[in-house]
Amino acid sequence: MARGFESKSVTDQQESAFDEPGAQREPGPPPKKRKLELARADLLNRLEAAGDNERYRKMLQTALAAVDKELAGLR
Repeated sequence: MARGFESKSVTDQQESAFDEPGAQREPGPPPKKRKLELARADLLNRLEAAGDNERYRKMLQTALAAVDKELAGLR
């Protein structure tokens, strides 16, 4: 039971640290852009590992084109 209280306390502390107006966050790309960049990297890795499965490769290439298009719209 003590473990449950401990993890709840940690969660509360982390949330309150981000809610404080003086909390400093490191600058970085906007969350949506970062998410798209990670999705793009994942798709490229999957494309490399796809091998000879043409249908799978085509699906990945279509998804990659969609992610690239959305990234271009953010820039």
